[in-house]
Amino acid sequence: MGGVLRAESLWVETFTGLRLGRFEKLVKVVREQGGNGPGGGRPWCLPLADRVLLVAVYYRTNLTMRQLAPLFGVSPATVCRVIQRLGPLLAIEPAPRPVADAERLWIVDGTLVPVRDRTVAASSRNYRFSANVQVIIDADSRLVIASARPVPGNKADAHAWRESDLPAIAAGTTVIADGAYLGTGLIVPHRRRAGRPLLRGQEEDNTEHRRVRVEHTFARMKNWKFLRDCRQKGDGLHHAVQAVATMHNLAKTG
Repeated sequence: MGGVLRAESLWVETFTGLRLGRFEKLVKVVREQGGNGPGGGRPWCLPLADRVLLVAVYYRTNLTMRQLAPLFGVSPATVCRVIQRLGPLLAIEPAPRPVADAERLWIVDGTLVPVRDRTVAASSRNYRFSANVQVIIDADSRLVIASARPVPGNKADAHAWRESDLPAIAAGTTVIADGAYLGTGLIVPHRRRAGRPLLRGQEEDNTEHRRVRVEHTFARMKNWKFLRDCRQKGDGLHHAVQAVATMHNLAKTG
């Protein structure tokens, strides 16, 4: 049975939000990491570009593997094998260290992603079983710098930050966060205390702090609907967040 979707401009831009040139860079990254190898099984029945498109469509639409199979003319088992093989290879590249770290401004925040696998999730404030995903974003470019491995959604942002590898990545760089990160050493808004109003300079600092937000970046990342309802188990969410960050950055630089 022949498939409908192929790595052509119309389908790539419609189903991934990436221009064809940016998608080709994504394919190049996967190829350089050995994604075109046999994977320890039968030879692939789809070319590499189509397989990368399959993974991107999976994260973008959150269709089931049974639904994706006829779109690409393969079996659900092949769809599963492609996703398991290529998903981890789409991980965001390590952030380059700025020439003058002190002059860079990064932002960290967490978002809750609903997850079916209760071994990596917990009942959280959105009344669903979710995982807490911490992400660092560049304040100027709004590009994703790094993301941490997800933790159960009932963990506070400050705890999730301390337990992640993000503090080491951000060492030497100015990082701001909201009030949930109090006591982490990050730059957070000044707190108003009873009977002690904020000074004028503190109010001005808080005003500037509020202007630098990451919610829009999270909203764009969640255009990849997989991050609205993760059905994968184990490291599936971690690989998805990394892959979505890579595709988000490519879309922003396009």
